[in-house]
Parts: sequence; structure tokens; C-alpha cells
Amino acid sequence: MSPLFSIITVCYNAAADLRRTIGSVDAQTFRRFEHIIIDGASTDDTPVVLQDSASAGRKIVSEPDQGIYDAMNKGLGMASGDYLIFLNAGDRFHGSDSLQIYADSIESSDYPAIVYGQTSLVDAEGNYVGERHLTAPEQLTYKSFAQGMLVCHQSMAVLRRIAPLYNTRYRFSADYDWCVRCLQHSRRNVYTGRIMCDYLSEGMTTANRRASLVERFRIMSHYYGFFPTLARHFGFMRRFIRYNKIMSNQHKQL
Repeated sequence: MSPLFSIITVCYNAAADLRRTIGSVDAQTFRRFEHIIIDGASTDDTPVVLQDSASAGRKIVSEPDQGIYDAMNKGLGMASGDYLIFLNAGDRFHGSDSLQIYADSIESSDYPAIVYGQTSLVDAEGNYVGERHLTAPEQLTYKSFAQGMLVCHQSMAVLRRIAPLYNTRYRFSADYDWCVRCLQHSRRNVYTGRIMCDYLSEGMTTANRRASLVERFRIMSHYYGFFPTLARHFGFMRRFIRYNKIMSNQHKQL
């Protein structure tokens, strides 16, 4: 039988971004999914968007929360699908066949723990910005994330029964911690070879980049050791500098 997906979207005062996300979900050709939207009691036009998008396959909660990862945990608690996909306000599936690609990979690989792919970056208007400076590897293991968040959690479908709650002690990088813990419990991960998500590059973690990097260093040190993590960060700095030069040259050519 085809898998059932639980697509979880969290939002707060993000009416325009949410419309694009909902549109990309509704455009999917594969229809075995539920869409769970957790809104933090928005005060903009988000309630109007939620009312307009109400349907039998969409579960909507609008109430105050303790932040983005608390909201994600609420979504996890409501999910009933075989696989989880987090697609937050402003993020969207790369194509109308994205869920079908996930489903085909899952069925042909006998229900692996994680199915994942690449990610493109988009701006607040939904325009293509570029590729991430980290590329999802064809072979993914728990040890892979010692090199950073190689796969966006928006570009992976995770078997619900292995997925833990997000650790809300982390304010900016609980998604990285969550991915590592999922990989710890995953014996088989399947690469789609496709771009699965268009990720809004101006989210909370981007806006709080310094605090996010400090927090992520703590998480990496916890799982992979302090001194190995410290040594890797010298390589990360060189990698980031090269990426910025490439992006700068691309912008100059436009």
C-alpha cells in the first residue's frame, strides 16, 4: 500500500508565505497525505488564509506556543501518517510531483527510515536564489552530519515511528539536533537524486545566524566530540568563504 504522509507546517504572522506553502501542498499529484498547520495565534491575515484553505485533509490549530520547535512538537503529536515532512511557511515542494517521488522511492525501497533529496533556496517573493552551500550526499549516515546539516529537514521524509520530539532547549538549531537523532535510529536512508524542497532562505535561523551557529557547535560537540568538531570548523570557514565568493560572482553576472 502507498505511504501516508503527514505534512506539518508551522507559522506565525506569515500570511503571504503561508499561501505559497499551502499552494504547493494542494498542487501535489500524489494525494495520500494530511496537512497539519500549527499557527501561533497570528495577528495578521494568517487566520483569513487558514479559513480560506480549510478542507477535510487539513488539520488546523491556532493558539499561542512557546516558539517554532514547540509548534513542531504539536504537529508531531497530531500526525497519523507513515512519514513526516516538515514544510514551514514560505517553504514549498519543488514540484507538483515531489510527494510522488517520495512515495515511489519508499515503495521501491521497502519503506526505508528516511528518504531525502536536495534543496533550492528562494527569497521572500518565492524567487530562486541559488543552491545551498551544503549538498546532500548520495550515502547518508549518522556520521554524515558531523560535516554540518547536509540535508535540510524540509527535504526529507522521516518514518514517523523513529522520529523524536524536538528538543526545545535549543532555540535556533533544534532541527539539526532532530535530524541527528533521526539518523541515529535509522538503519536505511534512500536518496531520491532530486530537488525536493524550495527553502525560504530568510527564516528564523538565518535572522539569528550567530546564535544559531553557536548553538549548532554545542550540538555537534555533544554528538561528535568537542575537539573533532573544533578542528572541522576551520574547514567549515574555508568552505563558507568559497561559497560566498561563488554567490557574489553569480550576482555580479546577473
